[in-house]
Amino acid sequence: MNLKKIIAFLLLVLLAFLGIQQGMKKYLYPYEYKEYVEKYSNEYNLDPLLVLSVIKTESKFKEDSTSSKGAKGLMQIMDSTGQWISSNVEISYFLPHMLYNPEINIMMGCWYLNNLIEQFGNVDTALAAYNAGSGNVNEWLKDSEYSKDGETLYNIPFAETKKYVDKIKVSYKMYKYLYGEEQSI
Repeated sequence: MNLKKIIAFLLLVLLAFLGIQQGMKKYLYPYEYKEYVEKYSNEYNLDPLLVLSVIKTESKFKEDSTSSKGAKGLMQIMDSTGQWISSNVEISYFLPHMLYNPEINIMMGCWYLNNLIEQFGNVDTALAAYNAGSGNVNEWLKDSEYSKDGETLYNIPFAETKKYVDKIKVSYKMYKYLYGEEQSI
């Protein structure tokens, strides 16, 4: 092969890679609801790419999503959790259908995730609590089979919750890779 063909081949490979990367951004790891994600991530001291990872895992960006357990919206918030959050963020009148509003759902989800990170002092443990509930996580932290120090979960007993935390961590790494950030959880 001559030099021109090698350069042309390498250029073609680079363009194919960039095309795949752009496709991954658009279809597999979208940055949807950017205005709300950035606004409330900033307000509640969260990495917006972590918030996107939670949304992707919880609802796949479907704002009208409802889980089999009744969690609603992009960040899958239960009615009772939404009611509790609304009293902490000074929403004077809360109705469960408000959880389908992307801005309200992202604001509440960011507040809740920040609250859990402050409560547990650890993102992975907070994510486990986001999925399984604070009560379960508090019990796990008291059990030496799941926590060696009473502060960090080393083993998550619910397979669904372990899978959930792992999925968010993979999504987060991909968002960091695709959107050029160097931080990690």
